[in-house]
Amino acid sequence: MGLGFYFCIVMVPAFWILALIFGIFKERAAKLLSGFNTLPEYEQEQYDRAWMARDERNNFLLWGGIMLAGAAGSLVWPYAAVAAYCLWLILFFKDVRLDARKAFQKYKK
Repeated sequence: MGLGFYFCIVMVPAFWILALIFGIFKERAAKLLSGFNTLPEYEQEQYDRAWMARDERNNFLLWGGIMLAGAAGSLVWPYAAVAAYCLWLILFFKDVRLDARKAFQKYKK
């Protein structure tokens, strides 16, 4: 087992524990989202927190699955872990916004 396996397999429980937190606490877990807790309380009420938590839970489950596939693939092909991290970075950065209002625009009620 190479280094890529260990880099990927460590991320799987981290992502799945975060998915579990967002699954259990549902709309209360929206406070954990970066940028959302900086919005004023009256503005936070304008967003669908349950939808936000569900999307984040699904993202964490997907990311954990990608890392698991990267760990399994790195047992056969050492560069599978690199491919998994590249795919994860693409999926991660497609949702990153510098402005909190733009980041949560699709969750507006």
